[in-house]
Amino acid sequence: MNRLSKITSRPEASSLKIPHTDPNIHSAIIHRLLFHLSDARIQHRPLVIVCIGTDRSTGDCLGPLVGTSLARYNSSLFHLYGTLDEPVHAMNLKDTLTTIYEKFDNPFVIGIDACLGQSSSVGSIQISDGPLKPGAGVHKELPPVGDIHVTGIVNVGGFMEYFVLQNTRLSLVMRLSDIIATCLFAGIKEWNRSSLLAAQE
Repeated sequence: MNRLSKITSRPEASSLKIPHTDPNIHSAIIHRLLFHLSDARIQHRPLVIVCIGTDRSTGDCLGPLVGTSLARYNSSLFHLYGTLDEPVHAMNLKDTLTTIYEKFDNPFVIGIDACLGQSSSVGSIQISDGPLKPGAGVHKELPPVGDIHVTGIVNVGGFMEYFVLQNTRLSLVMRLSDIIATCLFAGIKEWNRSSLLAAQE
């Protein structure tokens, strides 16, 4: 089943929405990610990334594509849930979150998902404070995910959402997932480097 995240209004200071065609998108996303990770309350918390979605729908495979790209880094800087081989979706989301909070002590969770939005926003990437609401775009009730979340707006919402998801351009989803994965890894590496330097002072 597909469950798309609903875009919610956020204060300007805690949210970024930027078109994937913006030439400054990588630096903007990394900067915004570091803004969220720089909170002192996050220090020493295990970092967990939850990529939500399914490969059975073109529009809803953004999360698993991001997860698969991040898995290739084989990084010890974060714990990853949700790939094309082992997706996190509506049927196992609740159990996955239970596992995460049982396994890790006070984790800092980054939720990743596709979402539907206005036509003018399609192709944009959004980073916001607080949890995403998986399934809201297709009227499903699922548990919220993330201390912060990153969403890619893959198509237009408001009418025949399941049909829209099945007819979303894979090329757009691939471009969004590549940008998100690249920026996430770069931002987390920079955050870890800065944290190590601060600890040495």
